Amino acid sequence: MNEPVLFSRKKQREFAFQVIYALIFHETQDVLETILTHIDSFPDQRKKNFSPQNAPFAWELIYGVQKKKDTLDKCIAQYSTNWKVSRIAKIELAILRLACYELSYRADIPPKVSINEAVELAKLFGDANSKTFVNGILDSLAKDIAHDQFRIES
Repeated sequence: MNEPVLFSRKKQREFAFQVIYALIFHETQDVLETILTHIDSFPDQRKKNFSPQNAPFAWELIYGVQKKKDTLDKCIAQYSTNWKVSRIAKIELAILRLACYELSYRADIPPKVSINEAVELAKLFGDANSKTFVNGILDSLAKDIAHDQFRIES
């Protein structure tokens, strides 16, 4: 019997981002079905081992973002002045959904960690402007959360 493969939170977050990104294009499919259908497009074949048992943090993020997607998009719209959510590049949108979820619903993750990890994802997967765009939105959100001024506009 194979022992479970355990992944760092950083790797699990990267996997979660990739799934969240894929779900932007396949929003009507079940998460597991989407992953199984598109697993070959993930750059690292080890990702096939990212089961809920081997990567529980990733799955908490994936399901959390999917469950709160509409609320997260309202949050992104509120903090992305002059940008409609529909016009934000899909890479940045996936990163922002993930990081906004962490900042808003995961008190166990320090805001600096969520922001830094999001910026690193933007550097890795986005274009030259992605990191600045992502950092600006998340920094404003984190400040409002820290000062108890965070409210999602209806």
